[in-house]
Amino acid sequence: MTEQHAASKVQFLTVGEEDHGQRLDNFLMRHFRKAPKALIYRIIRKGEVRVNKGRSKVSNRIESGDVVRVPPMRLPQTDKVEDSEIPADELRQIEQAILYEDADLMVVNKPSGVAVHGGGGIRYGLIEVLRALRPRAKRLELVHRIDRDTSGCILVAKKASVLKALHQQMRDDQFEKRYLAIVSGVWPKNVSKVDLPLRKDHLPNGGWHVKVAQDGKSALSYFEVKQHLNGCDLMAVRLKTGRTHQIRVHALAQGCALVGDDRYGDRELNKRFRKKGMKRLALHAHILGFTHPNTEQKMRIEAPLWADFKRLIEEQSL
Repeated sequence: MTEQHAASKVQFLTVGEEDHGQRLDNFLMRHFRKAPKALIYRIIRKGEVRVNKGRSKVSNRIESGDVVRVPPMRLPQTDKVEDSEIPADELRQIEQAILYEDADLMVVNKPSGVAVHGGGGIRYGLIEVLRALRPRAKRLELVHRIDRDTSGCILVAKKASVLKALHQQMRDDQFEKRYLAIVSGVWPKNVSKVDLPLRKDHLPNGGWHVKVAQDGKSALSYFEVKQHLNGCDLMAVRLKTGRTHQIRVHALAQGCALVGDDRYGDRELNKRFRKKGMKRLALHAHILGFTHPNTEQKMRIEAPLWADFKRLIEEQSL
């Protein structure tokens, strides 16, 4: 039965051991690769997806033996991406951006502007390109995500068991995530820890907006000034939580929006930096640390800066 035909009727999916502990949205996106991300979120929020006959949230973790009821869905007829549809230069760019790879996982230095997966009007993203590059790896899955405009480290699992183990490390706070960011203005002195709860508000167009709110989820970031630049500061950022747009909103709360941030930043300032060659969000996932699930080796992967980011630092140095 094709995915399109199966999605046209109510389905009951039993969660296997390999998917134990996975988020509900990720579970559904793996089973329905053609389904736009916005559609998955919508049917969960509307209560049309039931776990053991009860409503569930997008971020809830499913367990082995759970029964997930999925309503009928109309999937795009042309959403399937053939390998031949991905331009050769894009395949080559991602192949060259692979920082580490073995039989279990890979780490990619994602370019800015590349979505991590297709959906929402995007034909294909990083994971679809990697599947085209590695057709024999049948279970390639994203371990985590970063925004489309953010560059840097992305971890991808090649096996369900590896994905499960890495997700457990994330839940146990055993992941190291460090970023480099360029913020507008001068970072306030003596501010290194930003502990402000964040609330994610969904917008009518299907997007969202994040802001500091007392009823939000806890969010903790550590900022360190690495270099004072002309009109901006280069910051090293370490995350203890991984909320949506956390670095961008925490920086904004200090009066220092990220350079190139079209959502939360200063439009006129962004125009000035675009003329200097920085035409995107100045945020780079610089270092990723974790324990290899099979070898138990401590891994610490560093993603080199892309040319535009590096050039801005050089040109704005005091």
